Amino acid sequence: MDLQQRINAFVKLGKFIGQFKQDNITKTDNIEANDLFFEGFNHQIKLAQEHNGWFTKTNILFALESWANALTGRNINKWTSNYNFNIEHPKTVAIIMAGNIPLVGFHDFLSVLISGHKVLVKQSSNDKHLLPFLAKYLEVVEPQFKGKITFKEGKLEDFDAVIATGSDNTARYFEYYFKDKPSIIRKNRNSVAVLTGNETEQQLKLLSEDIFRYYGLGCRNVSKLFVPKDYNFDAFFNAMYHWHPIINQAKYANNYDYNKAVYLMSEFNMLENGFLMIKEDESYSSPIATLFYEYYDTLESLKQKLNTEADKIQCVVADQFSKDEIAFGNTQKPQLWDYADNVDTVEFLLKR
Repeated sequence: MDLQQRINAFVKLGKFIGQFKQDNITKTDNIEANDLFFEGFNHQIKLAQEHNGWFTKTNILFALESWANALTGRNINKWTSNYNFNIEHPKTVAIIMAGNIPLVGFHDFLSVLISGHKVLVKQSSNDKHLLPFLAKYLEVVEPQFKGKITFKEGKLEDFDAVIATGSDNTARYFEYYFKDKPSIIRKNRNSVAVLTGNETEQQLKLLSEDIFRYYGLGCRNVSKLFVPKDYNFDAFFNAMYHWHPIINQAKYANNYDYNKAVYLMSEFNMLENGFLMIKEDESYSSPIATLFYEYYDTLESLKQKLNTEADKIQCVVADQFSKDEIAFGNTQKPQLWDYADNVDTVEFLLKR
């Protein structure tokens, strides 16, 4: 199977999942193997919701829509054109996936297969329904994928390299356990937003998407703000307000109530609006329903700080702050060439 065949298969997959949109799920014509898979995938979406209370239908469909937008022929060709795919002896690459947001490990899965390797997947128990079904779709539209995709629940064996994503604690375990294998080991990272006080109402509303999408559970979700001294949070809170229905989600509300009680009993200073708390804190990882903030003296000193602590940061959301910044509202819409932790997964795979 050559590169073009692999690209074609993922383009077909993109068209298939493109039927599952946030505003409408509609079976369309001219989608290969649709009669075999459409209703079945609809059922998998329901199972994913029932299995994980954080995986609401809206968030699952948002993830699917984002992947459908990414998996076009134009995007995949642009992405793959940067590499020389010339693997004569395919290896088996193990992927240990997180389960914090729907299909969070899909990019690694895609990268391994598009590179021409075999993939051995160990899923999180929190996200186990969607990807195996999509893998079956790939095997039907491109039969040469059969035998190249394996899902494993127990101990991983017989693999040549590994990509593992987890917490700082599990990363230490991964680093020891896989010390004899080529690896990419991902640890905790969080995303931040840099505000100056000159943001428009629209920019702040877009920032709310970076904060609240997936209930803030993704490493690309903004968990901390950097603001100038004497920053007035009124405009920020006004822009957040349209997300207030999020408090109706029981798991989110429970976290909000718990963390609020902890802060009040500890007599921490914080601001809140009934569904979001903001607290001054130097940490990057804030609890659910909480956003940390920190004051900065100058933008230049802030750049130096963020450069020094780059290993803790996934994305920086800002407007004309740095060359690698992400525009407001776009953290959960990464392109295929936007790699987690800025580690080029495909380059790693092509050296195996």
